[in-house]
Amino acid sequence: MSRSLKAHLLLVLVALIWGSTFVLVKEALNDASPLVLNAARMIIAAVLLALFYRKKIAVLTKPALTAGMIVGVFLYLGYALQTSGLRLTTPSKSAFLTGTSSVLVPLLLVAIWRTHIHLWRVVGIVLALAGLFLMTVPAGGAGLADFAKVNLGDILTIGCAFCFAFQIIFLGHASQRFPFEQIAVLQVGTAAILMTISAPFLEHPHFRATPTVIAAVLVTGVLCTAVAFTIQSWAQQFTPATHTALIFTTEPVFAWLTSFIYLKERLGVRTGLGALMILGGVLVSELLGQVEKPDEVDAMDGEPLASSGG
Repeated sequence: MSRSLKAHLLLVLVALIWGSTFVLVKEALNDASPLVLNAARMIIAAVLLALFYRKKIAVLTKPALTAGMIVGVFLYLGYALQTSGLRLTTPSKSAFLTGTSSVLVPLLLVAIWRTHIHLWRVVGIVLALAGLFLMTVPAGGAGLADFAKVNLGDILTIGCAFCFAFQIIFLGHASQRFPFEQIAVLQVGTAAILMTISAPFLEHPHFRATPTVIAAVLVTGVLCTAVAFTIQSWAQQFTPATHTALIFTTEPVFAWLTSFIYLKERLGVRTGLGALMILGGVLVSELLGQVEKPDEVDAMDGEPLASSGG
């Protein structure tokens, strides 16, 4: 099996792990505040990764430290916004809105790094944004839209999608230049520190060690963070950021299936149509469109954004 194929299969496994834990985290938020819950999972993951990759950390360079911390900042922002939003919205809706990060990757590459964009990517982005509108803005009296009833949780989750898009882009760059073990430890460690420091200032921190909360911390800390981000950091050496984004579109599908089975969650007609448009937009963008590589510019040093064709 080639390293490229192995990378793609492992990224699908990551999407499965992430998608299937939305319901567990939603339940845990009844007894723990978002940032404290995230801090606990990140600390566990950071300690495990630091112990496992201690030899790689011992030879850490300043450029790698900077790159890993940048990825970690966006990881922190993404999870802080996602978990805070999850308290106010449903697991499947949160997952589908988070999934818009996939079409935001090429959009941000175009807007900030001045890449050329394929027509099909434009079509995909428009479809996904239209789906996002249907999922987040309720119908009004005339059946169009009622912006006054927009869910705050949905808005926070859209913010998280932008942060995760930046995380995918910068992780792709960092994993090409530095050992993936170092980047895995640094991004999670940075997120853990920021979660711990910011919790007392941004929320009323609380944590009740119920069986659900303990399970959520262990499952998300070990599997969703330590294992998953190590896999992602390794895999993005052998697959472009846009391929990673495509694979991660399966995450909301796994989340919806889990929510349907355990919470009996049903998507309404408008919300369901929006979810399908988001998924369709991402698939159109990734399968039919392509980003022109030569013009992809990295924000940190002006070099081409690294990518791997396998």
